[in-house]
Amino acid sequence: MQVAIISDIHSNLPALREVLKEIKEMRIFCCGDLVGYAAFPDEVIELVREKKIVSILGNHDHAVITGNVEWFNPVAAFAIDWTRKKIKKENLDFLSSLPRFYEDEFYMVHGSPRNQLDEYVSKDYPEGELLGFFEYTSKNAIILGHTHEPFIKKLGDKLIFNPGSVGQPRDLDPRAAYAIFDTAAKKVEVRKVEYDIDEAANAIIEKGLPEILAHRLYEGW
Repeated sequence: MQVAIISDIHSNLPALREVLKEIKEMRIFCCGDLVGYAAFPDEVIELVREKKIVSILGNHDHAVITGNVEWFNPVAAFAIDWTRKKIKKENLDFLSSLPRFYEDEFYMVHGSPRNQLDEYVSKDYPEGELLGFFEYTSKNAIILGHTHEPFIKKLGDKLIFNPGSVGQPRDLDPRAAYAIFDTAAKKVEVRKVEYDIDEAANAIIEKGLPEILAHRLYEGW
């Protein structure tokens, strides 16, 4: 079965719309961080709910729920506070209902199996570290988000990958990223799609969010 994997939308509605056009009717899973950074938190959450996307909690989602920005830089903290002031109660309730991981055909988490919200797992992690994550699950495939950088690692009969970020890529490619995962064959393809960055960036500036959040979208960092 082929499924679509997305992550780190971060309130970027124009990017999410273009990704969903590519995915069409495929079943979709999201590795967290629906909100934060960009200007469309309610619209993103409502589209995720409408499309019945299976989502888990990300660290920005959690911060919007709790108001705790202790571990965030000032720009990220500003965006979280802005989101908390703007978001509808029913959408905040939806974020509050999200689990910290999903486990069925595969294990999906935002950070890592040992630190579900906050650990940044990069493509440069030693294989031994990556294999250690499988001690937390009986599944042979683990999907991660959080870093905004895609990677795919095959470790014998085990697979671990990150689909990259829909809403704020950080691999120097400004296109929205997502992955197609064949759960039977254990094959992954990361795909990129162009979207209207001007629309996303202009909304960030117009709604009073830090301008750097708009500028970085054009560079993919």
